Amino acid sequence: MNRIPITIAVTGLNNTDNPGPGIPVIRSLRESGYFEVRIVGLVYENLEPGLYMDDMADVVYTLPYPSMGHEMLLSRLVYIHEREDLTLIIPNFDAELLTFIKLAGRLSAMGIRTLLPTQEQFESRQKDRLTDFARQFGIAVPKSDAVTGIGELMQVLAESRYPVVVKGRFYEAYVAHTADQAQQYFYRLSAKWGFPIIVQQFIRGQEFNVTALGDGKGRLIGAVPMRKTYVTSNGKGWAGIAIEDDTLLDMARTVVIQTRWGGGLELELIKEDSTGDVYLIEINPRFPAWVYLATACGQNHPEALVRLALGQTVEPFTDYNVGRMFVRYSWDMVCDLSRFQQIATTGEVTIRPEALA
Repeated sequence: MNRIPITIAVTGLNNTDNPGPGIPVIRSLRESGYFEVRIVGLVYENLEPGLYMDDMADVVYTLPYPSMGHEMLLSRLVYIHEREDLTLIIPNFDAELLTFIKLAGRLSAMGIRTLLPTQEQFESRQKDRLTDFARQFGIAVPKSDAVTGIGELMQVLAESRYPVVVKGRFYEAYVAHTADQAQQYFYRLSAKWGFPIIVQQFIRGQEFNVTALGDGKGRLIGAVPMRKTYVTSNGKGWAGIAIEDDTLLDMARTVVIQTRWGGGLELELIKEDSTGDVYLIEINPRFPAWVYLATACGQNHPEALVRLALGQTVEPFTDYNVGRMFVRYSWDMVCDLSRFQQIATTGEVTIRPEALA
């Protein structure tokens, strides 16, 4: 089959110890049977590792931080589009998604496709609203409280049993065993991510995740559950294995169908050791950093997202290969300083000329 040439912009190239989804999304797109992709990497930092990986992006541009406002982001995207003729953008950071959602209509008018949840869908699964969200669908969640000040925090802690989990608005979570620890994490996370801070009941058990894709019309296109087999000190899954678990798949199906979710999402869950009950911990509104495992198991969710965004008919995946696993590793790339200098001074760098891509 002749593959269709297409230019796709992808964010999230920070493949560090807290990796973004951009690199696994690009890997999946590179393996597409439908598209011959030219990848435009979009970065916020000059040292995002994906910028220095020769086989990932063809060209890379910097973006202004989401906190600088959506008009500034739009202006930058207009410039990039004029140079690259973008077909599609796949944003992969929680903190940038709301901005892209607000710009979706204007991007579409420029000829740039997206497949994103609505603002209402995005807001409804925020950590401070997760309890109400899950209750609609009969899904269990740990007791959670959103706090915006130290007084509220101390009141919640006085009514809680330790340990508790203290979570940032967008990222990061820490297990606190004392009130002093909880206060330290409160200040650290609020300074970095703002308010609210979430104080959540700690559930002792095995961690699971599900990566899923919805078409925005009430259909679950694909879902693959994974059991974490190695977790880093900051709570990130460093190894995992694809499993067969109808309970987890049913949760993903319920969320996607009932909300009519559009785009990728990840469910984070814990199965309590003492009871076997499954609790929903978080819903992340984009592909996870381990989404390439789904591709390796036979469900290429990024490719399917592109097809959906282009209006193609996409049939839901019906199965996947159970037992495939991933293990992350560190690798020291040795790079020439010129690439860093170019991105730092001009905000853009060509890695593979279009004639060679």
